[in-house]
Amino acid sequence: MDEFSPEVSTALQAIRLASRLCQKVRKELAEGASIQKIDRSPVTVADYGSQAIICKLIRDIFPDDIVVAEEDSAELRKPDHSSLLHQVTGYIRDFFPGVSSEEVCSWIDLSSHSIRNRFWTLDPIDGTKGFLRGDQYAIALALIENGLVQLGLMACPNLYADKDRPDEKRGCLFFALRGMGSFQIGLKGEGRQTLSVSKVNDPEKALFTESVEQDHADHLTHLKIAQKLRITRPPLKMDSQAKYGVLARGEVNFYLRVPSPSEPGYKENIWDHAAGAIIAEEAGGKVTDLYGKPLDFSSGIKLERNHGILVSNGILHEAVLKALEM
Repeated sequence: MDEFSPEVSTALQAIRLASRLCQKVRKELAEGASIQKIDRSPVTVADYGSQAIICKLIRDIFPDDIVVAEEDSAELRKPDHSSLLHQVTGYIRDFFPGVSSEEVCSWIDLSSHSIRNRFWTLDPIDGTKGFLRGDQYAIALALIENGLVQLGLMACPNLYADKDRPDEKRGCLFFALRGMGSFQIGLKGEGRQTLSVSKVNDPEKALFTESVEQDHADHLTHLKIAQKLRITRPPLKMDSQAKYGVLARGEVNFYLRVPSPSEPGYKENIWDHAAGAIIAEEAGGKVTDLYGKPLDFSSGIKLERNHGILVSNGILHEAVLKALEM
């Protein structure tokens, strides 16, 4: 596979259309109309619309491929959510005129929760709470073959494009191909740049990133690790897999995700890390769990054989792992 392969062109087209839909929803719906799922996490018009578009376009070109994605249409089909379904359908009609609500639901349900030797995994909006707040979110898509991520894409419509000018232009797209590097381009394909992680080798000078939400990770343990490493700079708190992107372009030096003690035994969803992992690795970074084991994407929709996440510039990886031996 190379950047001219149909997998790459299809994924780029799909993720760009989905990001346009998400931007439009965010602009027009001040709070991004949402419902609460059974697990109490919010799901929005944009989650459903993004998933519908991406699943449809991938399955049109690769009918034998499956897309392992976060959402399904069960909640959307309930009578008391009919207005939400109407909104989702309306936004998708901007891209596919005349599509019916039933077709929209069927596109969403092209997703699966079972894996094969080759499959795609999708988070239609990673960081839904960030999306609702007007902060960071990502549309994250990856292609996995035999347990190894081969292609990863992340559209980050609200992320500053230039790390040295964070108050200027927003919106960028990260993508990486196995063995071919990691890149950032504009959402319309402009301004391509090759990504490279930082060269910081002194933990005391490091800047790390973590989730915004307290229940997404053990922030107290993160603080203790920072103190052991004599890090004085406060962490960059950021929603979504955008954290992988800012690490890949050298803005931070490591990303730490120690599971929250409120959820012992918690296992990460594959769609929350697959795209970001290859983007960081192909930029020269290292991605493992908290025991230094590579992430295993071959055991289902969860990273069942891993515990937590550590992503670094590679240079600092062993120092952080050692600090984690508490």
